[in-house]
Amino acid sequence: MRERIINWGIFLVLSIIWGSSFILMKEGMHVLTPYQVASIRILSAGLILTPFAVKALKQIPQQKWFLVILSGLLGNFFPAYLFCIAETQIDSSLAGILNALTPLFTILVGISFFQLKANSTKIAGVIIGFIGLCLLMFAGKEVSFQNISYAGLVLLATLCYGINVNMVGRHMKEVGSLNIASLAFVFLIIPSAIILYYTGYTAMSLSEPAVIKATGASFILGVLGTAFASIIFYMLVKRAGTLFASMVTYGIPFVAVFWGLLDGEQITLLQVGCLGIILCGVYLVNKKTN
Repeated sequence: MRERIINWGIFLVLSIIWGSSFILMKEGMHVLTPYQVASIRILSAGLILTPFAVKALKQIPQQKWFLVILSGLLGNFFPAYLFCIAETQIDSSLAGILNALTPLFTILVGISFFQLKANSTKIAGVIIGFIGLCLLMFAGKEVSFQNISYAGLVLLATLCYGINVNMVGRHMKEVGSLNIASLAFVFLIIPSAIILYYTGYTAMSLSEPAVIKATGASFILGVLGTAFASIIFYMLVKRAGTLFASMVTYGIPFVAVFWGLLDGEQITLLQVGCLGIILCGVYLVNKKTN
């Protein structure tokens, strides 16, 4: 019972952090380009975790280094850029729906390549949760399906998430969560710094309040939404399994509704019902079967 409470606590924290990340991302892109926001996000996460990387180098077996770096690329580096670029052309409703495909990709990739055992109850839970999320988005506002090519970038990001979750759950259970995150992001410092430089960030007037605010939002996004969130996400994968961890994407709408209330939006009974459907899906995925 105590283990489940801890797992749900981690689930809640992750939902709040990643659900709030969209606001920070949009704040950053008021002034900066998608590439700059994503680069600052990854770079700041790497710099914050650098002190822990020295210990990680000693504790992680060298044969695992490649997997750790690959995990950083699939779980954070590529998705960070893909989401920022996509959000310049597609609306948030479509992005939210497509992001919720992560658990489905987790199952498909897991069954195909990682010998993941997913019974009918878990599969039904994923489908129910996805249906609830779709209904929630449609209940909130009209969904636009324009710019399909940009929507494909989000699909590619969710596929990366699905591969990464299975890889961590299968091959890195014995590696500490902090060690995985710190080593992965330290290796990402150089490529993100190069991209940031060639996008003209250093040529901008870094003393302007608007640039400072956008940079600050991107930095916070990196520290909380990437570095800290990655550590506890790896922890959740190893504690509760790949499917339950991937279901965090269904917790994000709760945070979106909360921010909507603060912004003066009204929540309908239909939206409350949709949230209930999502919770049922999460429960089925986490339910232990004989």
